[in-house]
Amino acid sequence: MRKDKKQVIGDEIGDEQIKLFLDFEPVGATSPSLHKLVKAYRGLRIDDFERFLTFFVEAGYDVNGKDEHGNDFIALIKDQRNAADYIELIEKARS
Repeated sequence: MRKDKKQVIGDEIGDEQIKLFLDFEPVGATSPSLHKLVKAYRGLRIDDFERFLTFFVEAGYDVNGKDEHGNDFIALIKDQRNAADYIELIEKARS
């Protein structure tokens, strides 16, 4: 593949499919906001996650949501291999 071409795996997904990640609700003490972020992180590619964050913030959800142990999204994913790009997006959304 040429260096200037970005590999795309799978089909592009629409806004309505991305917004479905706003419907996930937690079972335990985790905040609904954090639960939605984690589900989107696990289910969306970085470009789609960036689009998701726009809908997330517009819907009034909190990018600083925490779980029952006081961990926020960054604390939960920081040790994962591809976390840096997602953390950057969250930090932008916080400002």
